[in-house]
Amino acid sequence: MNDPAHHDEDEDQGDVFIDENDVVQEITVDDEDLPDVEGEDDDAEDFEEADDSMHIFTGHTGELYTVACSPMDARLVATGGGDDKGFIWKIFDGDWAFELGGHKDSVCSLDFSADGQLLASGSFDGLVKIWDASSGDLKGTLEGPGGGIEWVRWHPRGHLVLAGSEDCTVWMWNADRSAYLNMFSGHASSVTCGNFTPDGKTICTGSDDATLRIWNPRSGENTHVVRGHPYHTEGLTCLAITSDSTLALTGSKDSSVHIVNIATGKVVSSLTSHTDSIECIGLSLSSPWAATGGMDNKLIVWDLQHSSPRCTCDNEDGVTCLSWLGDSKYVAAGCVDGKIRIWDSLSGDCVRTFSGHSDAIQSLGVSADKNFLVSGSLDGTARVFEIPEFQ
Repeated sequence: MNDPAHHDEDEDQGDVFIDENDVVQEITVDDEDLPDVEGEDDDAEDFEEADDSMHIFTGHTGELYTVACSPMDARLVATGGGDDKGFIWKIFDGDWAFELGGHKDSVCSLDFSADGQLLASGSFDGLVKIWDASSGDLKGTLEGPGGGIEWVRWHPRGHLVLAGSEDCTVWMWNADRSAYLNMFSGHASSVTCGNFTPDGKTICTGSDDATLRIWNPRSGENTHVVRGHPYHTEGLTCLAITSDSTLALTGSKDSSVHIVNIATGKVVSSLTSHTDSIECIGLSLSSPWAATGGMDNKLIVWDLQHSSPRCTCDNEDGVTCLSWLGDSKYVAAGCVDGKIRIWDSLSGDCVRTFSGHSDAIQSLGVSADKNFLVSGSLDGTARVFEIPEFQ
């Protein structure tokens, strides 16, 4: 066809028409049989909508805010959301679910007791409800706080439950007897994060008032207040405590992370690499490392011994929640774009992206056997992804 002589000949002939006598057969073509011009875009769309989950829980009728996995039963999951409900359900069992009813506002926090027997649900209605994890029966309703519950946490070895409220207070109850034990008062704004230390001897709470408070659970005494320079300048958003109960790591809207000595109340180090609000923090079980996620789209893995970033992992969108996968080197980041990205904390590489959600991930949980990652999203679903290769 590239022969110049042939080319000239074609040009001389001008337009060429088919003679009617040359027609061998006429075929009628249905419009539907014609190739779709937009076919390529459709393929791209299908690719975008790929779903990597192997189980979807669709019992909720509103946004999901919280996911909790049982520490004992690898298939048992609890979820809570904006439909004022919680559910207990099982991975692989689509027909089995207990509704945790009775709350009058969003269920924003769920936590299983360390022995897996009880589940606590905290709601913006100001109530904490205690459920039997195996039967779904309501065991008790804990009252007291005058504002919405921000979080609930169990004592590491007993059935004591702790909750932080929007009304600036923290409450502790005996869940077996539904009995009030103590109220911790001193914060000047909503108590946004908190927990018992792993040894169970101390309580740490962080607030929108930019302070961390350290408490004696027995006496209710406030042993330390951490505030002012060199600490946070804006409200605290998240908190993690080292396994030896000596250090508290706190993240804030001010984009900084600080490490506090719990015994002395002194800031021992500051981790500054994020450029927007810190949304989540988690400690590695196998190394002296922490991971932090922020609205600057970054997941940063920190070497706590040197207070320096080991690696910075750039996500496509803000990181709202994270979870280390067991005691492995992998950390999962739940993002605003509905994706979950698995990062190798040694190399800083993204080794897997899980798709399926159509809106921001709000919460992540890892099953007791470390084989499943469960996510709750603003799209109203919880999804389960298989992760045995990341152990």
